[in-house]
Amino acid sequence: MASGSARPATGVASKVYHRRETCRACGSTQLELVLALGDQPLANALLKGPADFDAELFFPLDLVFCSGCSLVQILDVVDPEVLFGHYLYLTGTSETIAAHNERYADAVISRLSLGPSDMVAEVASNDGSLLACFKSRGVRVLGIEPARNIAEMARNRGIDTVGQFFDARAGAQIATSHGRARAIVGNNVFAHVDDPVGFLKGCADLLTDDGLVFIECPYALDMLQGGEYDTIYHEHLSYFSVTSLARVAEGAGMSVASVERVPVHGGSIRIAFQKGGGHAAQPMNMMRMERAEGLTSLEKWQAFGLNAERNRSDLLRLLNDFRGQGKSVAAYGAPAKGNTLLNYCGIGVDMLPWTVDRNPLKVGLYTPGMHIPVLPVEAVREVRPDFLLVLPWNFAEEIMRQQRTFAESGGRFILPIPSPRIA
Repeated sequence: MASGSARPATGVASKVYHRRETCRACGSTQLELVLALGDQPLANALLKGPADFDAELFFPLDLVFCSGCSLVQILDVVDPEVLFGHYLYLTGTSETIAAHNERYADAVISRLSLGPSDMVAEVASNDGSLLACFKSRGVRVLGIEPARNIAEMARNRGIDTVGQFFDARAGAQIATSHGRARAIVGNNVFAHVDDPVGFLKGCADLLTDDGLVFIECPYALDMLQGGEYDTIYHEHLSYFSVTSLARVAEGAGMSVASVERVPVHGGSIRIAFQKGGGHAAQPMNMMRMERAEGLTSLEKWQAFGLNAERNRSDLLRLLNDFRGQGKSVAAYGAPAKGNTLLNYCGIGVDMLPWTVDRNPLKVGLYTPGMHIPVLPVEAVREVRPDFLLVLPWNFAEEIMRQQRTFAESGGRFILPIPSPRIA
């Protein structure tokens, strides 16, 4: 692997952190560094107050490309219990995700003709928002969620939820206790898994022979073409293409039945895996497209790294220009991707004195690394800054609609990705 990326984590005991030396999809050691984002805090580990700042943990965050199977990934792995044992991200707080979930449930039910005798299991089911859509349509549901606080929220809304991490052994265990599922759904969890082949093997054990596993994850092609470097953080271990997903499926004794591109989270794909067999024609065509677009090219990913460096320079220049003009700038949102961007760019309270968030679990806390206080959304109306830097830019349309009064009073929005611009 390229030198210079094997730095130790700052102040971290080895039991909560380790560094891989091989590709998690194919086992290759041909790993090339394409972007070093520096030592970063955990992107969702917001802090209660200044007393916590000195004890904050930082870990290397380096993106590498596997020449063996083209999987783009990070190799610095933090213990999942540290990352997900207590979690602050809620799927139920976004209007965009709520509408997406309704369509998702309809699509899965229609494809498999699901009825009351069938079960849908969701891995990393969060607060049960997606499973509630299946349940309201008369399908039996089961959530699998390791975050204790979030799992309890799901149970309180009537979603049967198993509180554990999912791995190669979990599928057989859950099948014994709850039965097999016709559909297994995993939204934005597959990228979090250090052993994706084992994860799919576990899914196969839980799945009926005529069922499908639906995995939704950010698409590496959208990330590459959109310059979405802020998508990189320690929870996201892998950045999948159809090409690399097919390799993972083969290792698990499964195949890719279909791939659908969906617009959420800056561009995602929904992959349906089936037991055995060969990959279907449609995903094979997508793999050919990926090669043509350079997704399997080291040089393309090296250019992605250079673009991230340019974005940092351009955003800092813009914010410094506003500060020089006496303009006030605050931020909207405290998402994980925003914290990657803030820490990589070194944007602290001198440039952004505060941010706001609709998630009540984040209000009153401080962003990791840069320690920007998170206020309720009402602060925008009360303080009326000149500009809002929209950190969850993938929800920009929804946010700008909600903040129409801010815009009508002369406020402007800064969208940082793919290049800083005023909206």
